[in-house]
Amino acid sequence: MNLATQNGVATFDLHAYLEARTKQVNGFFEQWMASRSEGVLAQAIRHLLLPGGKRFRPVLAIAAAEAVGGRAEQALPIAAAVELIHTYSLIHDDLPCMDDDDERRGQPTVHVAYGEAIAVLAGDALQAMAFEVLTRRHEDVSIEALLATAHDLARAAGDLNLVGGQADDILFGADDVDAARLESVHRRKTAALIAVAIVGGARLAGADVLTLQRLQRFGECMGLAFQIADDLLDETSEEVCSSVRVLGVAAARARCEELLAQAFDEIAELGECGAALRALAEFAVRRER
Repeated sequence: MNLATQNGVATFDLHAYLEARTKQVNGFFEQWMASRSEGVLAQAIRHLLLPGGKRFRPVLAIAAAEAVGGRAEQALPIAAAVELIHTYSLIHDDLPCMDDDDERRGQPTVHVAYGEAIAVLAGDALQAMAFEVLTRRHEDVSIEALLATAHDLARAAGDLNLVGGQADDILFGADDVDAARLESVHRRKTAALIAVAIVGGARLAGADVLTLQRLQRFGECMGLAFQIADDLLDETSEEVCSSVRVLGVAAARARCEELLAQAFDEIAELGECGAALRALAEFAVRRER
């Protein structure tokens, strides 16, 4: 359970948990990419995918599977698929026609390193790979669960959520964004993909419908809080859809804590089994970088 003892009280060792699960996810991707073709496109894909970032979304999927009595291996299909979608979205977000960023995770962005056309194609390939890895036959996972999870991921990644939220983020002017519109963008751009990772991990591990509904609400609340926390870490951002710009620092922090409390309420019935999810949610909202 990754429980440590502090002053005689059992606490969850989030650092050890993140280290172990991140290593597991990275091992999966290294093996997966070793089987792919070589060439410039493959190099561009690996450029951001390997070694990758914190693997926060895949670890959430695994934690959800374990919270409902499943194994990490059962959650790996959606864990990997969500990270592939997330990586594609970062490559495209960095493009000159989007956010026009030159650096990501301490290295040149993909379009700077390999050119804009290859960066677009790398993102396209990653999106397709997400559904390839998710829909393969997996031991101990039902076909019905895989199909439902693939459907949810497609909705989370498409025009109704991730892409639609990005479009609004681009099209909204400073005078267009109020608290409701801001939250709508954040729910679609960030929270939807986080929620589908959590629900997908639990579904592939055999969770019942009521538990999936609670985890959906948990993921939505935590995902929205995660994005607000991101905005708070960059208080000087001039982006139109910034929580700090729209709400102010104090109100944004208060909203984060409100959402975190709501998220905790949704998984209270999981008891000790939900320790990893609670620790990850708290980390997401209260992290310092």
